[in-house]
Amino acid sequence: MRRRRFADLIARQLDLFVRDNLGLLDACDEAERAYDRAGRDEAEERYGDYQDLVEDGTELLADLRDAFAATLDDEAADEYEAAFNAAVAKRLPRFALEIENR
Repeated sequence: MRRRRFADLIARQLDLFVRDNLGLLDACDEAERAYDRAGRDEAEERYGDYQDLVEDGTELLADLRDAFAATLDDEAADEYEAAFNAAVAKRLPRFALEIENR
């Protein structure tokens, strides 16, 4: 219930992230499709390309999260970070795996 306090803010932040990073999101989709279509000899390289793009997106999201969290007191920052990470997992799951580690 406490995470709901930041729900609207986080939804707007993720809307802006999607709008501002459509090229990256499209590149992730295409890289994933290329990996899915790749033969055995190419699959590892294609997956690496995909992972690089996902890492870029995860870093952008973590920077967005951390910039806002820095404006909060410690308790609120922890609450906000948990809510942000959960929202990313729900809305942009490809970026969720590593976001907690950043």
